[in-house]
Amino acid sequence: MRKNIKFGHTIFLVVQIVIILILKKSPEFIEQFYSNGLYVFISKLMHYSFGWIPFSVGDILYTLAGIYLLRWLFLNRKRIYKDTIKWLLDVGATLSLAYFAFHLLWAYNYYRQPLYKSLDIEADYTTEQLVSFTKRLIAKSNTIYLELSQNDSLKIDLPYSKAEIFNKVKDGYDELSKEYPHLKYNPKSIKQSLYSLPLTYMGFSGYLNPFTNEAQVNGLIPIYKFPTTACHEAAHQLGYAAENEANFIGSLAAIHNEDLYFKYSGYTFALRYCIVEIYRRDPELYENMLTTINKGILKNYQEVQDFWLSHENPIEPFFQKTFDNFLKANNQSDGMKSYSYVVALLVNYYENQPL
Repeated sequence: MRKNIKFGHTIFLVVQIVIILILKKSPEFIEQFYSNGLYVFISKLMHYSFGWIPFSVGDILYTLAGIYLLRWLFLNRKRIYKDTIKWLLDVGATLSLAYFAFHLLWAYNYYRQPLYKSLDIEADYTTEQLVSFTKRLIAKSNTIYLELSQNDSLKIDLPYSKAEIFNKVKDGYDELSKEYPHLKYNPKSIKQSLYSLPLTYMGFSGYLNPFTNEAQVNGLIPIYKFPTTACHEAAHQLGYAAENEANFIGSLAAIHNEDLYFKYSGYTFALRYCIVEIYRRDPELYENMLTTINKGILKNYQEVQDFWLSHENPIEPFFQKTFDNFLKANNQSDGMKSYSYVVALLVNYYENQPL
């Protein structure tokens, strides 16, 4: 009987894959009944259950699961040859249950309606629009920088603890929710990852645990990046699985925050994406525009670049490639390259409104 149950679970994995292939073609259905329906209840339940705990429950669960997996593989190492079918059924049944929980608790959001459609904005832009918007961003970023520092050759350091930054994330979303009520973020569930060092060497600033809905931020990244990284992960918690959309919403949440340091982090985050896109289109124009950005802002960019360069290692490309393939398998056809698409959302969102 137990063997039949495991066989059924394994078959259910195939059924789930077929269901997802069908649901991919119905983003409006996912948007209405899952992302703005069932998932809203699930995410709030998770936040109330785990958000108040000061450490990452999800990281603890991953640790225990890893220990259990290694123990199981050791104890069952001989079965792979002696009873291959039963061994495969054990693996298939486990994968089936994990795959089901992964999608039910969060991952169906990968197949929701694209954000530009729900915002009713264009999905493309011209170089002229990009240049005009980038100039506005430079002016705004320079102005905020000078409000925070009278010396344009020093990088900005946030005068907050990491816990204080996490507490302030909600303020930006509260303000943003006045325009988009569905972006109300309450209660918060953002924590430093217990695996910050491994995350650093893998090349990641943070991640969302889909099984506990905790936002994990790499505690080793420069403090300048904490506001936008935390806001980015909060966007994932709100059901925006696509990286470009989480970047866009995260930058808006930081920009809408009344705290000037959050605004600085948000505006310069958006500026970096835009200036890189200009480089791709016109390297000479990029060099000219770079001279109009305050040196202190460029030093913040350099600080982040130096951090990642100091942790480069042979295995990082493997993890980056794995994540890239994961994104492509989950309805993000451009993989990690889709990150740059945040520029299109920013340019068109601010086309007819002030910064």
